[in-house]
Amino acid sequence: MTISVDRLSGHSGVLILLLAASLAPAGVAAQEAVVPLQFSYSDPGARSMGFGGAFVALADDATAAFANPAGLVQLLRPEVSVEGRSWSYSTPYTLGGRTEGLPSGIGIDTTAGLTTATSEEDITGLSYLSLVYPMEKWSLAVYRHDLADFEFFSETQGLFSGGTDCCQVREFDQRVAIDMEIVSYGLAAAYRINDKFSLGLGVVYYDVSFLLDTTIFRTDDDSLESLFAPNSYLPDRSVLNEGLSVDDTDWGFTGGFLWRLSESWSIGGVYRQAPEADFRVELTAGEALAPGVPPGELLFRGSVRLELPDFYGLGFAYRAPDGGLTLSFQWDRVEYSSIVDSLGLADRAIDDGDELHLGGEYVFLGSTPIIAVRLGAWLETDHLLRASIDESLDRALLPPGDDEMHYAAGLGVAMERFQIDLAADFSDGVDTVSLSAIYNF
Repeated sequence: MTISVDRLSGHSGVLILLLAASLAPAGVAAQEAVVPLQFSYSDPGARSMGFGGAFVALADDATAAFANPAGLVQLLRPEVSVEGRSWSYSTPYTLGGRTEGLPSGIGIDTTAGLTTATSEEDITGLSYLSLVYPMEKWSLAVYRHDLADFEFFSETQGLFSGGTDCCQVREFDQRVAIDMEIVSYGLAAAYRINDKFSLGLGVVYYDVSFLLDTTIFRTDDDSLESLFAPNSYLPDRSVLNEGLSVDDTDWGFTGGFLWRLSESWSIGGVYRQAPEADFRVELTAGEALAPGVPPGELLFRGSVRLELPDFYGLGFAYRAPDGGLTLSFQWDRVEYSSIVDSLGLADRAIDDGDELHLGGEYVFLGSTPIIAVRLGAWLETDHLLRASIDESLDRALLPPGDDEMHYAAGLGVAMERFQIDLAADFSDGVDTVSLSAIYNF
């Protein structure tokens, strides 16, 4: 972990971000912002989505530049691929309730245990674009891909602890907003070693943009009534403004193989190296931090080098002799733990993800144009940042998540030189719709 710190004030008792916790001076207390993140490690293209993401052992169109560059040698003519996606995120967060003790029954302190809410955000945009140029034994490709495009907003208030009749404690209320986008630009090449085996290699340029804004608030006033009342988030009651931002670039590489075991069976694998990025942290005083501290005063500035997760994929595919039925299975390993390891945070954890993908396609070969229908499903294991120590506030703000099942369906229409595909992927956390087109010339 590489850290640089510029401490601009000796004021103590300020609240800091999760990532700032690894940088802050001694004596600084921490009420940490909830930082849920969504990474889109699924392969691009509506066809792949219809397979439930089980595409690494197929990789037979222009999206192979990202999914598995070794598959590019299967293309016989130059090919262009474009995809647009729409994401509907439903991200849970802790709204309020009790970290410990019984509710007093006054105002909003009526729940034993925690209450949750959901951040609902919709995003639509161009998610993938590629060009493939095949040669005799070589194929070359360039592409652009959205690795992540995510937004989040939450308001946590009325988080209580303490006894029922006295000594009630209300944690500071907070607002959190996240806007994240990671775009990759790649150059990929594949080489056919023989009729059954090919290798692929790619160089990737990452552009990482991330902004997390958190504001911590006192209650509307210092009265007993306000202690148990909803928060109006008045500017003059703000305690601290926490900002975490990234605007960084990095290089990585990707490699893959594709092996046709027989006319019907194939196996494929891929590795993708993720970027590293410098996260900058700034803490500024709110209007109600402390007497004598001017609002907006810069209290703390620091940076930390963060490692994003590397990715491994391995899959098998079966094609019926007549080409009508295709079945595919894929296992993915995503090293989410590298996020916490790079920060050196012993009290936080993220589990590595082991995703299982299964999908199938049936092609109506006698139709004109050719029509294909696809179904898929995949398991996304929990990879939310969580508290790993037995502290009630930490566990309230950073609880573990749940494994999620994704269910996908798709439809494709193929003509001699043009193909269009539509697919949807549904889960509790995010619903995704993809429309992609492929043109070869």
